Amino acid sequence: MLPDVDPFLSREQEKYEKPIPSREFIMMRLAHVGVPMTLPMIADDLKLHGEEQLEALRRRLRAMEREGQVIRNRRGGYGLAEKMDLVRGRIIAHPEGFGFLVPDDGSDDLYLPEAQMRSLLHGDRVLVSPAGLDRRGRREAVLVDVLERHNSDVIGRFFNKGGVCFVEPNNRRLHQDIVVATESCRHVESGQIVVVRLTQQPTKNRPPFGEIVQVVGEHRAPGMEIDIAIRSHELPHEWPEEVLQELPKLSLDISDTIPDRFVEGRPCQRENMRHLPFVTIDGEDSRDFDDAVYCEPRGKGWRLRVAIADVSAYVKPGTALDEHAKKRGNSVYFPNRVIPMLPEILSNELCSLNPHVDRLALVCDMQIDCYGNVRKTQFFEAVICSSARLTYTQVAKVLAGETDQFPYPELLPHIDHLHQLFRLLLKRRQRRGAIEFETTETRIIFDEQQKIQEIVAVTRNDAHRLIEEMMLAANVATADFLVEREMPLLFRNHEGPNAEKLTDLRQFLGGLALRLAGKDAPTALHYAKLVERIQDRPDKQLIQTVLLRSLRMAFYSPINLGHFGLAYPAYTHFTSPIRRYPDLLVHRAIKHCLREKTPEKFNYAQHELESLGEHCSMTERRADEATRDAIDWLKCDFMRDKVGQIYEGMVYSVTSFGLFVQLDGIFIEGLLHVTALRNDYYHFDPARHCLYGERSGTIYRLSDRLKVRVMRVDVDERKIDFELVS
Repeated sequence: MLPDVDPFLSREQEKYEKPIPSREFIMMRLAHVGVPMTLPMIADDLKLHGEEQLEALRRRLRAMEREGQVIRNRRGGYGLAEKMDLVRGRIIAHPEGFGFLVPDDGSDDLYLPEAQMRSLLHGDRVLVSPAGLDRRGRREAVLVDVLERHNSDVIGRFFNKGGVCFVEPNNRRLHQDIVVATESCRHVESGQIVVVRLTQQPTKNRPPFGEIVQVVGEHRAPGMEIDIAIRSHELPHEWPEEVLQELPKLSLDISDTIPDRFVEGRPCQRENMRHLPFVTIDGEDSRDFDDAVYCEPRGKGWRLRVAIADVSAYVKPGTALDEHAKKRGNSVYFPNRVIPMLPEILSNELCSLNPHVDRLALVCDMQIDCYGNVRKTQFFEAVICSSARLTYTQVAKVLAGETDQFPYPELLPHIDHLHQLFRLLLKRRQRRGAIEFETTETRIIFDEQQKIQEIVAVTRNDAHRLIEEMMLAANVATADFLVEREMPLLFRNHEGPNAEKLTDLRQFLGGLALRLAGKDAPTALHYAKLVERIQDRPDKQLIQTVLLRSLRMAFYSPINLGHFGLAYPAYTHFTSPIRRYPDLLVHRAIKHCLREKTPEKFNYAQHELESLGEHCSMTERRADEATRDAIDWLKCDFMRDKVGQIYEGMVYSVTSFGLFVQLDGIFIEGLLHVTALRNDYYHFDPARHCLYGERSGTIYRLSDRLKVRVMRVDVDERKIDFELVS
C-alpha cells in the first residue's frame, strides 16, 4: 500500500533546510499513477507550490534524469526508466570501434555496434533500448540517451599531417582521434605527448573536437608512462584549492597526544586503549598503516581487537576533502608512485597508526570461541598507541622460530597469540570452503633512470596470511553487526559463475576426467575440494587458471549478494579507510549505530549508496587498468633491446588470434600470433582453452611450455610479438 507521507521525510529534513519529497517517494508516486507525468502534474500530486519548491523539484528531477532513474519524453512527461524497458549503464569501448554496455543492475552486457558507438566514448553513462540478438547471438542495444559524459581531458600524441591536426588518444579504448583547433597547437611538435580538452563530444556524423591545454613532454621521457596512465584514465591527482584550504585546520592536530576535544565530551566517549600492545604488520616499503592488531586468550577462546585508523573523525561529509576522496574512490599504487585517496597529512600522518604516537582508531572487538566462531562483536571509538611497526619479513622469521634478532622481545608472546588464533581461523576457513588459488605476485625493481632493472617474484608467507585472516574476521564481523541493525551499507559482493561459464567449465573438466560437484549451483566448497584434488597433477596450473577465470569480478553494492570466493553470506570492507572510500562509508555507518540513531536517519539513502557502489567499483577498475597500462609500457621498454633473443615460457592465455606467453624469470608477457604457428590451420576451442591444428592435430593450450623468440616490440601499442622456436 502506498504511504500518504514520505517515509524518508526525516532524512530529508536533516539534509535540507526546506526539504521536498525524496527521490524514493517521487518514484513511488510515478509507479502508483502508472503513466508519465509532467512537472506541474508531479508538483500538484506532491502538493508543492511556490516558485522555490517548484525549482527544487525541477532540480531533483533533472538529477534523477541524469542518473537514469526517470526519463523525460518528448511531451515533457517524466516516467520510470524501468517501466520503459530501458537499461542504464556504462560504456566499455573496444579499440576496433564497437562497444558494450555494462548495466547498473548487474545483468548481462549489451553489445553496441560501431554505428551506435560513433557518438560515444569509453566510460560514458547512457540509456539504451535492447534490440534483440545480433547474428552472433549477442544481446544488442540501441542508444536512447547519454546521461553523463566521462571524458573531458584526454592525453595522447599530437600529429600534424598535411595541415590536419589531431591527437591520437593514448587510451586505446578511446577509439576516435580528436581533431584539434589549429590555433591551440602552433607551438606543439608532432609526436609530443599533450593533454587535449574536449570542446565538442562526438556525434553520429562528426568526430570529437578539442583544444590543447598542456604539453606533457617528449615521448618516452623517464616517468612519462605514469603521467600518461594517470591522464589516460582521468585519475584525479591534484588537490584543488578548496581541499588545500581545509588542510591547515588538520595540521594543528599532529602531535604525540591527541587533543582533548577528540577524547572527551563527545556523544560517544573514546575508550583509552593506549596500554594495549597493538602492532602493525606491513610490507617494508609501506608508508600508511591503517590497521593494528592485538590478541589475548579468553577462556578456551580468544579476544581479538582490530584497530583501524579513524579517518571519519577527520574527513566529514560535505567537506571538500570528503568530496574529493569520494571522487578518487581509492588510492592507486603504481610500481614507483602512489596517487593517494587522502592528502599525505592524513594518509601518512594523522590517520597512519605510526608507532609510539597516539592515534584515533575505530576498534572492532571480537570474542572468538575455540572453534573459530565470532560469538560477540563490539565497536569502540578509541585512542591507541601502536607498540611497534613490524614487517612481514620480521614476523615470518618469528613464526619460523628465528627470534634471536627480533628487536622487540617483549612482543613475542603477543605474536604467538596472534599465530595461534591464525591457525584456528585458517582451519575454519578450510572447513568453510573458501577458495585459495596459488598465484605469483611480482615486484618491479627500478634503476636510477626509473627503468626496469629486474622483476622478481614476491613470496607470500604466514605473516601475510596471518594479517589477512585477522582483517577478514573484522570485515565479516562488521557486516554481521550492521546487517543485524538493518543499517544501509555497501557490501563487497562476489557472485559465483554464470550459467554460460559453468557450462564451459564442466565441458573443460570433463575432457580431463574431472568433475565439479554442485550441479547448477556449485559453492565455494565445491571449488575448494576440486583445487585440493588436483594438487599432485602436472596440469594443476592449467586447471586452476580455468577455475579462476570462471568466476566473476567482485563489486560494491547496497544489496547483499554474498561473497562466493570467501564463502561468506555477507561481507564488507572495514579495514582500509585510508585507501578505500567504501570503508570510510562503513565507518560512518558504525558510528551512526554507536550514537543509537535509527537506520532511517543515516546520511545515505538507498539510491545514493547504489550510485556510490557503482562509482567505487568503477574507480577500482580504473585504478587496475591504469596501473596495468603503466606496467605494460615499462615492460615493453625493458624488452626493446632484446629483439631476437630466445626465452622459455608458459602459455597463460589462449584466444582465437593466438597464444599469450609469459617468459620465465622475467614475468613479461607477449603474443604468439596464430599466423606464427606454421604448416597448418589452427582453430580456437574456447571450452578447452586451446588452439588445435586442423591437419596435424597439434594442440596448444593453457600452461603449455614453449620456447619463443622476441620478434617485435611496440612500446606505444604496448605489444610484444613472439615467434615459435620449439
